[in-house]
Amino acid sequence: MRSTWLKVSLALLVGVVAGCPPMVGARALAQAPMPAMMLVVPDVVNSQPSAEADRIAALEKQVAAQTAAIATAQTSGDNAWMLTSAALVLLMTGPGLALFYGGLVRKKNVLGTMMQSFAMMAVITMLWAIVTYSLAFGSGNAFIGGLHNMFLHGVGLDPSPYAPTIPLQTFMVYQLMFAIITPALITGAFAERMKFSAMLVFMVLWAIVVYSPMAHMVWGVGGLLNASTGRFPCMDFAGGTVVHVTSGVSALITALYLGKRIGYPKEAMQPHSVVLSFIGACLLWVGWFGFNAGSALAAGSLATSAFVATHFGAAAAAIGWSAAEWIRNGKPSALGAISGCVAGLVAITPASGFVSPMAAIVIGLIAGAFCFYMVVKVKSWFGYDDSLDAFGVHGAGGTIGALLTGLFARSAINPVFGTGKATGVLEGNYHQILNQAMGVGIAWGLSIVGTLLILFVVDKTIGLRVSEAEEREGLDLSQHGEEGYEWAH
Repeated sequence: MRSTWLKVSLALLVGVVAGCPPMVGARALAQAPMPAMMLVVPDVVNSQPSAEADRIAALEKQVAAQTAAIATAQTSGDNAWMLTSAALVLLMTGPGLALFYGGLVRKKNVLGTMMQSFAMMAVITMLWAIVTYSLAFGSGNAFIGGLHNMFLHGVGLDPSPYAPTIPLQTFMVYQLMFAIITPALITGAFAERMKFSAMLVFMVLWAIVVYSPMAHMVWGVGGLLNASTGRFPCMDFAGGTVVHVTSGVSALITALYLGKRIGYPKEAMQPHSVVLSFIGACLLWVGWFGFNAGSALAAGSLATSAFVATHFGAAAAAIGWSAAEWIRNGKPSALGAISGCVAGLVAITPASGFVSPMAAIVIGLIAGAFCFYMVVKVKSWFGYDDSLDAFGVHGAGGTIGALLTGLFARSAINPVFGTGKATGVLEGNYHQILNQAMGVGIAWGLSIVGTLLILFVVDKTIGLRVSEAEEREGLDLSQHGEEGYEWAH
């Protein structure tokens, strides 16, 4: 026994002298007579931390690669959705709005009316590249952006604070489609009586003076009405105030300034093709998914919520308008149904990223009935000639939709003010209805003052309205030298 312990002690001593950690147990006893073998053991033991480190480094590299792949996939998915949404919003102007408005006018004005929408697709695009994108989304003050991004300077393929998972150019071109359709909506109020040249000058100035400041105040970084950082946080997910209130109110002011069409309201001025308008309205409904769901700026759950709210709101408003018309006239009309659909799409626009599907239905029903009342009753009371009811649908619908957004918004859908904080009035944020009213009030005020100023300048320089002879002849021939229908005579 003593000899065994002696051997163990000697083995330990040799290991320590050799710089090896001591070995214990049966393995030490077995290797005690062979001290030379013990010099091999430290290499095996010391190699274990090195192998572990290599394994951890390999895992970290794999995780990093997977994270990068996920980020790339998210960027690709979001970018694909946003480019698709941009195309859908452009579809709303041409052919959607062009067909919708084109069918509502008399046949001698169909091309002139459609050309007004098409012209915005070209002219506003050039203006956006030169200056209005910078004014709307460039860094500036609380009211308007600066000139740092003129000629799209600095607008490249890297992400931006507005949308961290898509290229800035994608964000830019998506917002361009909103800038195109907004002034095109105004053309419905002065249909059949404004000179094409005057329309072009008016729209260029309007995009600079009215649209750009409003877009910056609501959506621009540091904007006065920005829901996240503004002094008066106004919730406007996709353009209730920026697009519909501004265009609708400006439409009313333009109609009042120009005066009525020759023969209105004594002469019948029925739509020449409700079929064209029907097709246009259906295209607007489809395109509106890009308008609202695309405003999530990503292909996530918020886009889904906005998509669903958009569809439910439109359907409910079509029913609301048709029901009101059925009660009043004894039968629902196709024109009424599609007008109600558009009114619902307008009203749900500011709310689409904040409200539940059931709230969207309530908003749609209210908007359908309310806009029907504005078009049928209020318009006749005051006697203004809003040719295609741009104010009755967009101005009135955008206003009621913006206010109802403050009522029905839910933090569970979009915690715009922070997780756990109340968003709408029904959640306890009673002050929000005042913020919404402030946003609506600023949109109304800017539209009234800006539009009146522009109309006055254009009228005194090149004139706004076509002559009586040209109006009787129709805009197709008098402004463009062609007719929409060769068989019209």
